[in-house]
Amino acid sequence: MRVVISTWGGGRKPVLSSQVILKLLVSLERNCCDTVPVASIMNISSAIFDRSALDLDSCPDESLPEFAFIGRSNVGKSSLLNFLAGKRDLALVSRTPGLTKLISFYTMNGSWRLVDLPGYGFAQAARHAQVRFNEAVTNYLQNRANLHYVFALIDSTLPPQPIDVEFVEWLASTGIPFVLVFTKTDKVAAAKVQANIVAFKERLSESCGLAPASLTCSATARLGRAELLAVIEEAIA
Repeated sequence: MRVVISTWGGGRKPVLSSQVILKLLVSLERNCCDTVPVASIMNISSAIFDRSALDLDSCPDESLPEFAFIGRSNVGKSSLLNFLAGKRDLALVSRTPGLTKLISFYTMNGSWRLVDLPGYGFAQAARHAQVRFNEAVTNYLQNRANLHYVFALIDSTLPPQPIDVEFVEWLASTGIPFVLVFTKTDKVAAAKVQANIVAFKERLSESCGLAPASLTCSATARLGRAELLAVIEEAIA
């Protein structure tokens, strides 16, 4: 796993500093090597679908910390959510890109929520519906008081896609805390994955000057779960 740290997204919630994240990951690796259980990070004993919301008003109350996942259609978001939750059928996985059109909430251990946001650029919705859902996502991202982090999913098998770059640039401009998550790292050669990640960060540096924190994962190869959950736990703590 590779991590790049910056201070992006510091306008609304405290962002994990480079020292905090690096200490967290070193501690996680040490625990794994020493076979000490990391139960607080890894043990999700309850994963329950709460509801799907059309707009901000129909979202659940703001009593629990939320961590939202968003990405271009077909980035593997539903598979990743199921992998994190430890349930195969929590989020619906479809061969049709853009199936997720509502904001879906899943409660973990009764104490925090995973949030599945509609993929930007989905192809199957009518144009007026697409605008409506995009507006709902924008309202959620900018106005949800209990949103701790956004995990922006990027397909590591592809070179930088303009729609991904534009969305991350917008996300950075809002001050919303976020982490890049490069998905599908098992689908192509490691050298190609690394090249695509470097290229994406270089594109961002051209417009923003800094690169946000980033993680890599693969739901198929079962890689990156502990690192993602560790970031979530630290944010809650």
